[in-house]
Amino acid sequence: MRPTSASAGINQPLMSDEIDHKRDGMKLPRKPCAVVFDMDGLLFDTETLYQEAIHLAAAEAGHEVAPGFFNRTVGLPWAESRALLLSHFGESFAVDEFQAEWVRHFWVIAETRLALKPGALELLDTLDRFRLPRAIATSSSRRTVERHLTAQNLTERFDVIVGHGDYERGKPAPDPFLKAAERLGVEPRLCLALEDSHNGVRSASSAGMMTIMVPDLLEATEEIRGLCTLVAGDLHEVRRLILDA
Repeated sequence: MRPTSASAGINQPLMSDEIDHKRDGMKLPRKPCAVVFDMDGLLFDTETLYQEAIHLAAAEAGHEVAPGFFNRTVGLPWAESRALLLSHFGESFAVDEFQAEWVRHFWVIAETRLALKPGALELLDTLDRFRLPRAIATSSSRRTVERHLTAQNLTERFDVIVGHGDYERGKPAPDPFLKAAERLGVEPRLCLALEDSHNGVRSASSAGMMTIMVPDLLEATEEIRGLCTLVAGDLHEVRRLILDA
C-alpha cells in the first residue's frame, strides 16, 4: 500500500506542462490523502455499453425498454435494479434470465469496446507521482472489476477494490466508501471520492468524503450539486484540481 500522507508529493515542483491549470477559482477544500474511484461511467466508459446491452437483450426477448429507464438503474446495486425491472415489465417477468442475457450482451460488446474515460491514465500517473493511495468502490462484483482492470493493464494501479459483497448496504448508503477508507487506512474526510451517478454522490457524501461528480449519463441536479464539493467536466479537470490542492 502507498503512504497515506500526501505532504511529501503534493509540494514537489510542477513540471512545465502543469503550470497553467487554474480553473476559475475551483479548488478542493484540502489536500486529499487518498482517492476513491467509482468504476462504471467514471473510470471506464461502460454505462453506455450496459445501456446498449439492455436494449439488445429486451429486443431479443420481444420486449421494449422505455426511454429513460436505464438511467434509473445507474449507480444501483442489482437487487434494486431487479426490483425496477419487475416494476417495469410486471411481476411475472423472468427477470433473472433477462439479467443473464443483459450481462451476456454486455460482455460481447465490451470485448472490443471497453475503454477508459478521458483523463483516467493521466490522473493515475499524477496519483503515482504524489504517491497517493487509491481504491475502487463499486456496485459491480470484484470479478468484473478485475476483468476490466486486466483488460486495460491497470491491476497494479489500485491498492484496494471494494465491490459487491464487501459491504452490507450498497449505494446510496455510505458503506462502500466507508469500507474503502477503512481498507486504505485513511480517514473518510481526507479521501477524495470520484463519482458519476447520483446515488454514488449520495453514498460518498454521506461517508464524509470530499466528493467530485464527473457526469456521464446523468447531469448534476440541484440536490446533487449541494452534496458535491465540486462538479468536474472530466478526469483531466479532476487532475488539475489535485495539482491545485
